[in-house]
Amino acid sequence: MIKLGIIGTNWITQQFIDAAHATGEYKLTAVYSRTVEKAKDFGKPNGATIFSDNLDEFFANDALDAVYIASPNSLHFEQAMLGIKNDKAVIIEKPIVANIKQMEILRETLEQHPQSRLFEAARQIHQPNFKIIKNQISELGRIQGATLTYMKYSSRYDAVLAGQEPNVFTLKFAGGALQDLGVYVAYDAVGWFGMPDDVAYYPTLAPTRVDGKGVAILRYPEFDITLNIGKTSNSYLPSEIYGLKDTIVMSNPADLETVSYHDVEGHETLISEKPADNPMISEAADFARVINDPQNEKNDQDYWKWLDLSQNVAKLLYNLRQSGKIVFPDDKK
Repeated sequence: MIKLGIIGTNWITQQFIDAAHATGEYKLTAVYSRTVEKAKDFGKPNGATIFSDNLDEFFANDALDAVYIASPNSLHFEQAMLGIKNDKAVIIEKPIVANIKQMEILRETLEQHPQSRLFEAARQIHQPNFKIIKNQISELGRIQGATLTYMKYSSRYDAVLAGQEPNVFTLKFAGGALQDLGVYVAYDAVGWFGMPDDVAYYPTLAPTRVDGKGVAILRYPEFDITLNIGKTSNSYLPSEIYGLKDTIVMSNPADLETVSYHDVEGHETLISEKPADNPMISEAADFARVINDPQNEKNDQDYWKWLDLSQNVAKLLYNLRQSGKIVFPDDKK
């Protein structure tokens, strides 16, 4: 049983705990929060018995095998470093870091701590429908590009319009649409098509100077991919991948709830599986597989494949931000 600690006491943390427990491979043991009282309020109903407001003591505790981090984006790097240096398995809610330099430092630190593992909780790449789409892409006679749209109005944007600056909409905490919903479509693009040759990002800035929405263009040798992302409005458009006369259509490029294939004659076939009620179960199970048996050849290959993909996505997001002239404080360090 993997002894699990968590940093962050929000809804996504609860969703991961539920997924972890559903796999039967984890037991929540410890919670870190800025106050012990808040850690207890969140952790006790989930079975935790250790509560801390001191990060050094939290990571040094032998009651932890793995730590799931869902703190503000700008804190991921420092907390991941502590986890790796304490030889823990570190699971970070996307985005894994604020910039590519931080990712490179994490990988260098991993080499010094071979017992540790580092995972980005990019849930959809572990789901069956992500792999179904990748297989269907290989069946397209010719790829002519894709349009991936993920725009969902953030409840925190009301606070921005009221003159406030919540964490997800600040440069200080590495916020914005690209660093949130954009991670999903970036994973789709890189996971299905590889790294692009060139990129451009055209952001629409929120009053807090982060990108509230934006359009990214990824250029490949024979096609382009367009990413439409936003946290300041809602879109109900499907996402599509284009063959010559055939098309793959998905309801949502992050959740991948329904995926259909439209053949050259326009006939539609549903190719997706019904996803699990909790979209984090697949990733929690995959992480447990590696943590429990890291020497297994397949587990080791999968781990490094995921880590390389995570690094490429971090590089893509950084390049897009540079194109859009969005600079975080951590970029200057």
